Amino acid sequence: MADNAGNTAGKDYRLDVPPKIGDFHVKGLSSCSWGMKNRLSRIFRPSSGNTVMLAFDPGYIMGSTSGLERLDIVIEPLLPFVDVLMATRGALRTCIPPATDKALCLRGTHDASVLHEDMSVGGGAGLDMEDALRINASALAVQTFIGAPGERDSLELLCRTVDMGERYGIPILGVVAVGKQLVRNARYFLLATRILAEHGAHMVKTYYCEDFERIAAACPVPIVIAGGRKLPEDEALTMAYRAVREGARGVDMGRNIFQSEHPAAMALAVGKVVHEGFTDGEAYEAYLEMKNRS
Repeated sequence: MADNAGNTAGKDYRLDVPPKIGDFHVKGLSSCSWGMKNRLSRIFRPSSGNTVMLAFDPGYIMGSTSGLERLDIVIEPLLPFVDVLMATRGALRTCIPPATDKALCLRGTHDASVLHEDMSVGGGAGLDMEDALRINASALAVQTFIGAPGERDSLELLCRTVDMGERYGIPILGVVAVGKQLVRNARYFLLATRILAEHGAHMVKTYYCEDFERIAAACPVPIVIAGGRKLPEDEALTMAYRAVREGARGVDMGRNIFQSEHPAAMALAVGKVVHEGFTDGEAYEAYLEMKNRS
């Protein structure tokens, strides 16, 4: 049985060798069922193999937050510029037109609020798979806490949700949750992303950091980076550009879009990086051009 004392850090990530995609455009998932591949193809564009997710689910633990005070006003103008809506079922049912053609990634877990002293304790399933099917979800997102008190429970929940996802053809996004006491570095994310993938997650959401190439290479399924805290627009685009260049298959941005001075222009610029191969500088010029036209 492996143990921490005998564990040796990996070194040979073969960064010069591109990932083996197989006959399907989504990394590591060519053996999935037809229905799951269909949903994955709505999440990851076949033309680029990448995705732009719009995360507007902070309210499930934070309540009303800056930029999302009125979901019914803020989100709809952004729909033309993103591929996936990352949200709770309550937000989708009340604020998103059912005629939308965007892929839906539902928040599949409930977690403690920001008022709780330890957000890693007490999380559980936030909806059942039948309700996800009624909503026509393309994926479910499951929060996991690696290296935190709630690790065992959150991994068990991930495994059970993956089982249900396989049964119904719905892919599961494993979300790496980082507590205040955990360091956001390559060593931690190498561990966390690989654990989630090996427990069955079909894709993994994590943060960008130094040596990200190794993290992306070692994870056998697609990695989507989280936007994280609000950054100046040019810095957020640089982060997205570096992540995609180093192996990420997309970005899931929230505050860096809906708290931007011009959210639609920012969403457009992110898509230029993710799908069209723009550099960060070129994308920032696209942002300024649309912003100035408005």
